Amino acid sequence: MDMTWYQDLESRIPTGEVRTRFAPSPTGYMHVGNLRTALYTWLIARHGGGKFILRIEDTDQGRFVEGATEIIYSTLKECGLTWDEGPDLGGPVGPYIQTERRDLYAQYAKLLVERGAAYYCFCDKTESAEDSGNFEKTEDPCRSLSSAEAQARVDAGEPFVIRQKIPQGGQTTFHDAIFGAITVDNDTLDDQVLLKRDGLPTYNFANVVDDHLMGITHVVRGSEYLSSAPKYNLLYEAFGWTVPEYIHCSPVMRDAHNKMSKRHGDPSYEDLKAQGYLTDAILNYVTLLGWAPKGENSEQEFFTLEELSKIFELSGVSKSPAIFDREKLNYFNAHYLREMEPGAFYTVAEPYLKEAVKTPDIDLHLIAPLVQGRCDTLCDIAPQVDFFDALPEYSNELYCHKKMKTDEQNSLEALKVTLPVLEGLTDWTYDSIHAALVGLAEKLELKNGRIMWPVRTALSGKAVTPGGAVELCQILGKAETLRRMEKGIQQLS
Repeated sequence: MDMTWYQDLESRIPTGEVRTRFAPSPTGYMHVGNLRTALYTWLIARHGGGKFILRIEDTDQGRFVEGATEIIYSTLKECGLTWDEGPDLGGPVGPYIQTERRDLYAQYAKLLVERGAAYYCFCDKTESAEDSGNFEKTEDPCRSLSSAEAQARVDAGEPFVIRQKIPQGGQTTFHDAIFGAITVDNDTLDDQVLLKRDGLPTYNFANVVDDHLMGITHVVRGSEYLSSAPKYNLLYEAFGWTVPEYIHCSPVMRDAHNKMSKRHGDPSYEDLKAQGYLTDAILNYVTLLGWAPKGENSEQEFFTLEELSKIFELSGVSKSPAIFDREKLNYFNAHYLREMEPGAFYTVAEPYLKEAVKTPDIDLHLIAPLVQGRCDTLCDIAPQVDFFDALPEYSNELYCHKKMKTDEQNSLEALKVTLPVLEGLTDWTYDSIHAALVGLAEKLELKNGRIMWPVRTALSGKAVTPGGAVELCQILGKAETLRRMEKGIQQLS
């Protein structure tokens, strides 16, 4: 085989820097495990002052989902995980989409055949068997074909796959940054398919070739790939290539026994956004699913991406599976909501406010500050404020409050004396309303709550509201406030 092509590709490989890659398949939304892999990969690159590469692994065309590549781009951009090389940016070792590199894999697979590390297989396997290599290598008659026999059948146009020729006997050892050195018996490894009948590579072959040609120094993936790592090592050795540092991350679990799965309704990044979670909170929480800061940062919970890029160390990655705890995510999200500047909070809250309050005269800017400190997620907004749009049916029991010392009778009396006071106000502002209600309570020698609680109840029809009587009066406006108080009087009479 003329090796000019090989030497040309080798000469293009970047060296002397940390290079990581995120290589998703365009098969749907970004689930939490994928997002964590992208995060760790990005953090390793940024912490090491290196390059973060985006590569699209689309060789499994049967699982390709239209629009999924765009979701990958938009999710990474929204999360701030910027890449230095990729399909849209280009770079020194492109293309960065596997199907556009198709011809490369066949050349490398045939080179392995020449070196005795792979062989042509003409057996009529099912497609699933081809993809998985799920059979005993000693039972495959093609493994023992001579080079001349195999080449003759190829030249005759007989369909074939190319399989990795795992050494018989002996052991293979690989090293992982998290799990340490792992040794397996070669007899437990199958002769996996490298090149399929359609000329496309399997994932297990393409990612090895691409990682080498792109100069990848650190490979982050799920611990489910630990069983494949020995075969990857044997491929690197057969080519004479340097093995990158492996970082196998334990799975994200729904509970102690079950992995998170889209099939079982577990959320993707897009789902979490739709459920009212902020990107910053999601990223912060997902980073801590299986990683913990060390030293002076060990007690810290909240981090920006920039802070994480400075302190992220592989020694903080855990071997143990991480359980996705919705309550913990709520805790993180609530913190980020409370810490937002009022203007920024209004921007993210506005769609949820508009969903619940459609009355044009109501100023949503007045409602936003009342709910900012009362939400775990943005979806908590609508149920708290829907009464502004329409007063719900409610029970008179809401007027009865032990601490405020109110009951149905004295609430009725409070509304009757308050109504003309508010009717007489010409300046409908927070300060004037507050002064009027507090002044009335003082005049009647009552505690403020004896007036405020009945008014708040009449205006909201709820036991709990964001804001008290004064805020609700201000937001609802004079006419609607008086209308609801009159309704309350009728209901209590």
